[in-house]
Amino acid sequence: MKVRGTTNLYGYTIGILVIEGHFPRLPGALGNATTFAFPVLHHVVAGATGDRVVRQAPDDLVTPWIEGARALETAGVRAITTSCGFTAMFQRELTEAVDVPVFASSLLLVPLVARMLKPGHRVGILTADARHLTRRHFEGVGIDPASVVVAGLEGRPEFDEVVFHDRADLDVGRMEAEVVDAATSLVTRSPDVRALLLECSLLPPFAHAIQAATRLPVFDFTTLVEMVHASLVRKPFTGLV
Repeated sequence: MKVRGTTNLYGYTIGILVIEGHFPRLPGALGNATTFAFPVLHHVVAGATGDRVVRQAPDDLVTPWIEGARALETAGVRAITTSCGFTAMFQRELTEAVDVPVFASSLLLVPLVARMLKPGHRVGILTADARHLTRRHFEGVGIDPASVVVAGLEGRPEFDEVVFHDRADLDVGRMEAEVVDAATSLVTRSPDVRALLLECSLLPPFAHAIQAATRLPVFDFTTLVEMVHASLVRKPFTGLV
């Protein structure tokens, strides 16, 4: 057998563009490498804080994300994602910038999940800030606004202080309570919601608690990353014929 070298690093299927911040990333968050059972390669996008990406979204913000995607591609990853669902607005620009698949946002799952549901049922999106999740983000990933109900974590003090003000101390129980309350309130307000999508990559650590409280399917960044990884590392089936 002969093999040919192309990069310095090997064995990474998924590259993750990470927003800049020093707040804790719990297991389950995309910024925590132990979230996955396979190696991932992170790249911090300088200057792309949670506040700038979600709430400010300046026109020139896409440039460092493109640079980061190209750096990950050069390093040898076979697909690229991010750690912020709001990068849905950059989906097209990122795919045009590199030659490997890019799935910028967990919101890409919404059209798929919506198609799984009975007509008249909708997908509930739990997001970092519903006030700033716009048609631009939906158009970036092909979401029909009529198919979703959106609820945000804006005004939730623990989440807001940690994520948008980069507070180093995280009260896990308090944040879980905020997230679960937001999810249950969404479902109570909109009983036609029959599946949930967690936009923010910091929310998967609480997916189990959300599901226990709502008894609904819960999709997030981790389910999307694991699906793409599986498509890149196919294994032979075994069994009896």
